[in-house]
Amino acid sequence: MGIILLILLCLASPASSRELKLAAWNLSWLTLRPAGDPALPPDVEPKRLEDIDLLRSYALRLDADVIAFSEVDGLELAARVFPPDRYTIHITADGVVQRAGFAIRHGLAFRANPDLVALDVHPKARFHLRSAADITLDLPQGALRLLAVHLKSGCSHDPLAASRNPACATLAEQLPPLQDWIETRRREGVAFALIGDFNRWMEGRDPFFQGLAQSGPLLRVTAGLYTPCWGGGGFLDHIIVGNAALNWIRPETVRVLTYRETGPAWKQRLSDHCPISARMALPD
Repeated sequence: MGIILLILLCLASPASSRELKLAAWNLSWLTLRPAGDPALPPDVEPKRLEDIDLLRSYALRLDADVIAFSEVDGLELAARVFPPDRYTIHITADGVVQRAGFAIRHGLAFRANPDLVALDVHPKARFHLRSAADITLDLPQGALRLLAVHLKSGCSHDPLAASRNPACATLAEQLPPLQDWIETRRREGVAFALIGDFNRWMEGRDPFFQGLAQSGPLLRVTAGLYTPCWGGGGFLDHIIVGNAALNWIRPETVRVLTYRETGPAWKQRLSDHCPISARMALPD
C-alpha cells in the first residue's frame, strides 16, 4: 500500500525543473589604479587587495549561476572576485574604468553578443557612460538573452520629462537603446532579462519602466520591495524579464546578500551596493 501511495504521489507531483540563479552586483569602483589617476574622479578611493579578497568571499557565498556585475576595471580584477575555477568572465570592451560584464558558472554554454554601445550617449565626455554587456545562454529549454546594464546615476526617482536635473535628461536618452533591444528580443521570441544597476527606483507608474514595457509585458522582481542594504531603501539594482522568462522567474526567491562589515568606511571599501539575486525554474 505504501509503495502504491508513493507512486500516486509521484504521478500527482508537478514536473521537475532546473533552477538558474541570476544576480546583479555593482562592485563600486573595483580598481587598483592609484588615487589621483586621471581616469578616476578625485573622490574615488581604490580598493585594497584585502578588500578584493573579502569581495571574493561574498561572491562564493552568493553562489549564483550568472552574475551581472558593474564598475569593474577589467577582466583580471573580475577574475579576482569571481574565481576562474568556477566562472568564465565576459566583460565589455569599453575603455573606461566602470565596465559591465558577466560571471558565468562553468557548465553553462553561452555566446557573447556585441556590446550595447548605444547606452554611451555622451561618448566624448571625459567620464563617459558605459556600454551594456550582452550574452546568450544556450539552455536545453532554449536561448536566454541577458543584458548587464549600468545606467546614469543621479535620477533615482525624479520625473524624466519635467526634471531640470541633467542626470535625468541623460537617463532619458538611454531609454531608446534599451527599448530597441527589448523590441528586437520580442520579435525574435527569445526569453530575456535585463540585469544590473539601473540607478532608478521604478516604483508605481514610473515613466522609465513604462517606457521599457511599451512593447509588451515585463516583470521586475524587485517591485514593491525595499532593500536592507546599508540601512535600507528603494532598489536601484533590478532583474527585469520578458517573453518566456516571465514564466520561468520566481519573484518570491529575491534575496539581498548584506555585508557583515558595517560603517561608512566599509561601505566605500566593499561596495555601496549589495548583490541581489532571484531564481528561475526552467521547465524540463
